[in-house]
Amino acid sequence: MEVVVGRVGRAHGVRGEVSVEVRTDEPGRRFAPGSTLRPEPGSRGALIVVAARTHGTRLLVTFEQVSDRTAAESLSGAMLLAPVDEASRPDDPEEFYDHQLVGLVVRATNGDAVGAVSRVMHLPAQDVLVVACDAGDVLVPFVAELVPSVDLVAGEVLVANLPGLLTSGSEDG
Repeated sequence: MEVVVGRVGRAHGVRGEVSVEVRTDEPGRRFAPGSTLRPEPGSRGALIVVAARTHGTRLLVTFEQVSDRTAAESLSGAMLLAPVDEASRPDDPEEFYDHQLVGLVVRATNGDAVGAVSRVMHLPAQDVLVVACDAGDVLVPFVAELVPSVDLVAGEVLVANLPGLLTSGSEDG
């Protein structure tokens, strides 16, 4: 299993350093020296982080396999993926990987099963759970007030039983 941790931007300098748009809450962990990342798309194999540093608002990363500007430019636009095992969790207990949420049963706070998480949307304001229900997909903002509990062991997500929240927009009434 892999998760997206960044997107390569422009080359920086002539020694192979690249700017990276960070897409993880754990940049210190994911871009630590010795970390292995895989660029996608690309025929290039795994990249090993040699160094990472901030430069203004950007993260600059040097990879063992990228030694000059031409090689760095060839990575531009690539997504960087990091391996994770099924059992691993982000450092923050309130955070989850998408693959851990997809497939969980969604229950309203009154105990009724309403569907299952089919995917997670990452929007600018917050993440949103897409819940597949009999009446269609329902979008639930993934915030503590609306999703008070995620129990990976039980395979359930608890969602506030608010009027209109757990109903498809296509329903009458």
